[in-house]
Amino acid sequence: MTLTSSMEDYLEAVLMVQQKHGCAHCVDISNHLNVTLPSVSRAVKELSKMGCLIKEADGTLSLTETGYRIASLVYEKHQFFTMQLIEAGVPEDIAAQDACRLEHVISETSYRKLKEASLEKDQGVILSDE
Repeated sequence: MTLTSSMEDYLEAVLMVQQKHGCAHCVDISNHLNVTLPSVSRAVKELSKMGCLIKEADGTLSLTETGYRIASLVYEKHQFFTMQLIEAGVPEDIAAQDACRLEHVISETSYRKLKEASLEKDQGVILSDE
């Protein structure tokens, strides 16, 4: 299953809204991503067909296990790149925007290597302070 970066953004938005408010509806996703309700409806239909999302009878959006796994990884990448860019001196708003682009284009291999290198660097700093 290949998702577009836009579809990944929708899954990530559902996850973030659920974490913040306990549940997510199309209007919440529309507001979070600053997109129209028809755009959200189209994405929800497509993501439902792909087995990533469920729209309950009451309009609540729920991530499937697959959807949750994808959303969590995208969100993890977003957080990682945002923090790395901020630590490098990039203003927070620009760092968040750039992280959103980076999270979609980097290979899983490169992301894991960067994350490992970052952890090693952090551990080295901790060890050298002792």
